[in-house]
Amino acid sequence: MSNVVLLIGGNIGDKFENITIAKNSIISDIGKISKESAIYESKPWGFEHNQNFLNQVVVVSTYLLPYEILNRIHIIENKMGRKRNKTGYSARPMDIDILFIDDMIVDKPDLKIPHIEIPNRRFTLLPLSDIDEDFIHPVLNKTIKYLLQNCSDKSDVKIYFINK
Repeated sequence: MSNVVLLIGGNIGDKFENITIAKNSIISDIGKISKESAIYESKPWGFEHNQNFLNQVVVVSTYLLPYEILNRIHIIENKMGRKRNKTGYSARPMDIDILFIDDMIVDKPDLKIPHIEIPNRRFTLLPLSDIDEDFIHPVLNKTIKYLLQNCSDKSDVKIYFINK
C-alpha cells in the first residue's frame, strides 16, 4: 500500500463543494483519505483570472500504481467539467495534482513525481506543511518546512476552512 499526496482545488463554480465532490470521488476511485490539510484560498498562479482558488492537500492510501492513479484523476477532473488547455494554465472547476507517492521518483514525459513545481508554489507548500512539515522531498533532500521558508513565491495564501 502506498501513501499518495494529492493537491486538489479549483476556481470555478462552488469551489468548496467541488473539493467535497473530488474527495468523495477520490475515496471511491483511488483509496481511503487518511489525512487532510486545511483548505486555503489564493489567487491564480501562472495566469490571470478574477476568481481565487481553493486548494487542499489530502493523503490517500492506495494499492494503485502511478499511471492508474493519474488515469483515475483525469476521469474525476473530466467528470467535474475540467477542460484541458494546451496553451498553459487556465481557470477550472477541479485540478488534482500528484505531489508525492511515498518517496517514489518518477521522471517520465507525462508524469513527474514528485510534482516539479512543489518548491515554487506557496499555495502547495502551506497545506503540505499542515500534513507533515518534516517530510523530506525525495529529490531535493529538503523538508517541506525548509522549502516553504525558502520559497520564492510570496503570494498571499490564506486559510479558508480548517477541518475539525
